[in-house]
Amino acid sequence: MRIAITGANGQLGQALQQVFGQRHEVIALTRAELNIEQPSSVDTLAASGADLVLHPAAYTNVDGCARDPERAVRANTLGTKHVALACRRLRAPLVYISTNEVFDGASDRAYFEYDRPNPINAYGQSKWGGEQVVRELLDEFYIARVAWLYGGERNFVRTVLRLAAERPELSMVADEVGTPTSVHDVAPALERLIKTGHYGIFHIVNEGACSRYEFARQALQLAGKGDYPLRAITLADFKRDSVVPPHTPLRNTAAAVLGITLRPWQEALAAFIGT
Repeated sequence: MRIAITGANGQLGQALQQVFGQRHEVIALTRAELNIEQPSSVDTLAASGADLVLHPAAYTNVDGCARDPERAVRANTLGTKHVALACRRLRAPLVYISTNEVFDGASDRAYFEYDRPNPINAYGQSKWGGEQVVRELLDEFYIARVAWLYGGERNFVRTVLRLAAERPELSMVADEVGTPTSVHDVAPALERLIKTGHYGIFHIVNEGACSRYEFARQALQLAGKGDYPLRAITLADFKRDSVVPPHTPLRNTAAAVLGITLRPWQEALAAFIGT
């Protein structure tokens, strides 16, 4: 199969190349090769001749989206529209990578795939817009929501470990709860999902949930820094440009019915730090 991957230089894009490149012909498209914000990207992607398009490319700077919501819409909503239009020309299914931040975080339980989205920040709104575009334009698609991704060189885990080496102590939010997820588990799960031909909305996340504080503490312990001074603070103490949905764990129900589950987040994190 000939598979195009947008955002090929991102941490998920690289993991997708590693997995899908073993059995398929991969067309890895970086931003320099495919700027999805430009309408011309429809022609560029359609010319690839892809049989399937994996679309992780996005503007994921949450605070940057809050400062410039128009850019967020251009990249995450209209950019996804351009990718979807190319898929229509190609008659190729689309895998759109979405986010836990399409939810408002007001639930006291993990979110199921068909719970009603209600994004409260510009990033979540732009990604929810992308989901709507995909559903409006295509019949054959997978919307894969992920959360708190890590796996490359620039992510929460690497940042925590770097700052712990530079500073005498750190503060982490204890009342923001989500589902840490490794890109190295997402990529093979998506390959398995595509083989099923069961289109729709899926939550492709590692099992379990934790706070940012617990996530950082676990990373430090696994890195041999269990006694590092880590102070718990609240979202109210941490000033930032974006509003944060406080409780957005995702429940994998739809993919689990198909036999596709990911290991607990603690195991995935241990595997990542051990590499």
